[in-house]
Amino acid sequence: MIKHDIVVIGGGPAGMAAAIAAYDGGVKDVVIVDREEKLGGILKQCIHNGFGLHKLGKELTGPEYASVYEKEVTDRGIPVFYETMVTEVSEDRIVTAYSTEGILKIKAKAVILAMGCRERGRGALNIPGTRPAGVYSAGTAQKFVNCMGYSVGKRVVILGSGDIGLIMARRMSLQGAKVEAVCEIMPYSGGLTRNIVQCLEDFGIPLYLSTTVAEIHGGERVEGVTIAQVDEKRRVIEATKRYIPCDTLLLSCGLIPENELTSLAGIPMSTVTGGALVDEHRQTECEGIFACGNVLQVHDLVDYVSDEAEIAGKSAAEYVKGELQTTKTIKTVAGNGIRYVLPQRVAASPKEDVSLFFRVTRPFGKVRYTVTCGDEILSTAVRLKAAPGEMEKITVKAEKLKSVKKEIIVSLEEIQ
Repeated sequence: MIKHDIVVIGGGPAGMAAAIAAYDGGVKDVVIVDREEKLGGILKQCIHNGFGLHKLGKELTGPEYASVYEKEVTDRGIPVFYETMVTEVSEDRIVTAYSTEGILKIKAKAVILAMGCRERGRGALNIPGTRPAGVYSAGTAQKFVNCMGYSVGKRVVILGSGDIGLIMARRMSLQGAKVEAVCEIMPYSGGLTRNIVQCLEDFGIPLYLSTTVAEIHGGERVEGVTIAQVDEKRRVIEATKRYIPCDTLLLSCGLIPENELTSLAGIPMSTVTGGALVDEHRQTECEGIFACGNVLQVHDLVDYVSDEAEIAGKSAAEYVKGELQTTKTIKTVAGNGIRYVLPQRVAASPKEDVSLFFRVTRPFGKVRYTVTCGDEILSTAVRLKAAPGEMEKITVKAEKLKSVKKEIIVSLEEIQ
């Protein structure tokens, strides 16, 4: 067994940013454990631009954004265990991992979970029909096309309007394929507005809302799919079924945080976000274990992943140095129109202002967000529109939280 002050699990954007922040926070004994052969995580296959506008003040591709942080990791001399798969994290912060060189056990003073997330596959969707070749998750197709140079198909239907699916609709069009349709079972898109405009509308690709794939057809290869509209309970309306010939079906039906390690460690998790329950320092309910990035909550932009990872990294460094506050915490609650709030608890007397992140339950027009404790209003913000596909943030001043003695509620109201 070897010892390190801070072990970061995952070498994607969250893991790199957390390691850098921990190192800059005064703890130099930081290591990253990553199962791939190169840092960057999902960014390595995201060759489109749009990264870094908020965080770096310039527009970069995914690999370019990753290289900025990879250089920062290298410049600080932070060791990385490549091609090393973590299989267990214990409550007393012992990390067990496997590589080609054997079993590795690390005793850490603090652990940062940054494992990212995976896509929901066909098996979780229960789509009727045959089992031919040509059915891919959107991320898998993205890797085949962008990293390996393979063409996955010529006539494509995409199920789900998540951001990866929208981006792949554009990518397949640029590859010379014909995207027949993007189907979304919900009555609204799950992606960013800018992606709907840039990836679908600019390429003339139709988006069918309240529509799903009712059946897959084909023997060895996909030959077509039957799509149909759904009612308010997401049941197929038989009279609306129609057949679309295609040779490829891409699935963009949501992301699942990779929290198997979190669960094995006995860390309480949210049933809504799929990630750990954390405080404003991103510390889980297991002392000394922190979480950040998509393993904690699915983000829209990598810039926000980096921001959150820096909070976790800085806090982990403070924990190792014995400087992290462990005061009484107050629970945060999702009120009217709000799906969840993160962090799920905040310190009763924080040293700094606290930012609350949340998503709405459905699309709204102009809204006012309000953070309250009893009859006291702690913070408000007005937005011209709100959608489930776009994460929202509201900041509460530290002095406002000093008088709080019961749960904090985040809610919205529609305004004219």
